[in-house]
Amino acid sequence: MTASLCIVFMLVLLAASVPFWVVLGIGTVALLLTTDSLPLSLLGEALFDNVDSFALIAIPLFVLTGDVMVRSKLAYKLLDFAEATTGSLRSGFGTSTVMGCGFFACISGSDAADAAAIGRITMNRLVERGYPLPYACALVAAGACTGILIPPSIAYIIIGLVLGISSATLFLAAFIPGLIVLAAIMLTNAVLNRVFDYENSRRRFSWRAWFTALNDAKYAIAVPFVILGGIYSGIFTPTESAAVAVAVALIVGLCQRTITLKDFPAMLATSARVNGVILPIIAVALLFAQALTVLDIPQQFVAALTTLTTDRTLLILIMLLIFIIAGMFMETTPNIVILAPLLYPVAQQIGMDQIHFCIFMVTSLGLGFITPPMGLNLFVVASLTGQPIMTIARYAFPFVVAMILISALIGFVPQISLWAIR
Repeated sequence: MTASLCIVFMLVLLAASVPFWVVLGIGTVALLLTTDSLPLSLLGEALFDNVDSFALIAIPLFVLTGDVMVRSKLAYKLLDFAEATTGSLRSGFGTSTVMGCGFFACISGSDAADAAAIGRITMNRLVERGYPLPYACALVAAGACTGILIPPSIAYIIIGLVLGISSATLFLAAFIPGLIVLAAIMLTNAVLNRVFDYENSRRRFSWRAWFTALNDAKYAIAVPFVILGGIYSGIFTPTESAAVAVAVALIVGLCQRTITLKDFPAMLATSARVNGVILPIIAVALLFAQALTVLDIPQQFVAALTTLTTDRTLLILIMLLIFIIAGMFMETTPNIVILAPLLYPVAQQIGMDQIHFCIFMVTSLGLGFITPPMGLNLFVVASLTGQPIMTIARYAFPFVVAMILISALIGFVPQISLWAIR
């Protein structure tokens, strides 16, 4: 009852627009004071220990890599290569835009960074090709959802830390599911394009143009190859690969004179701001999760769910519904830190592999980036174009349906998540 009152109090603070990490901090202190689950004297030490992790160093480094790619114009060359690859399709530039989001996801590990970078480059060109501006916003927002689904991903680093799983293993397992989501968004765009006749590309595919674009983008393509190749081959840990990727992107930008030493403070400030949002949430949320565990809340939660039903199909659907609703109201990081310890025992109860559970959870939470009221990607593209959030959300609805279907498929077919690691 005490824990429930603390959670209600936290919801009231959230409704009053108090920052989430502050809400978690106040709620955690209230929980410790009223339940004696953990000594309050351990608060400072626990907060430091929660972020004292080598794996977390990868987060600011991946964000910094993405910023370097944008400022050095390497991201533009990735998009030009994507357009040379798919530009001859009827929905050519729309498909190229989604593919560009996938390329950038292999670098930044962040949805918001993906949406901001690709949105700045493609939005006007999408409108020129015949797409309504709200639909163009929805397309970029949906494509950018792959930022946390295609490795390297900040979300997989965090869930690996919470559940004690190697992020390199999660990166390997997540690659195929991430590509499936990317393909689903491309297919949805192609269908909508055929129904509403937004774009009708008459451009013919040219091998010469494709090889020219590949040559121009060779250094840009090298960065995700360094990241993923180093991780999958075992040469680098995810953190080491992030550091190498930053070095490669900086060297290329400096050699091509697309960035200068004067750009360094701004790039470091961007990475620091993103890190300053994520790490306080992780520090406090992990302590909150530890207190809930001491109070046997996860076990009680499992008992409550399994009292409702023991059917595997229904429990997977219940978990999917919880992830979707949670993603609508909270960011991915606190959702992972709070819900993963609660729902992983439920997954164990029905025989779900821990890797499969992680992929299922992150993919389902990815929906939250294009669903109001939180919808971070919707806010990013709205800030770029001035379009109303709900207008963009209406155009994004078909992409939400497609992602729900893929999330359910991943939940019910474990081989999609486990094939690569087995």
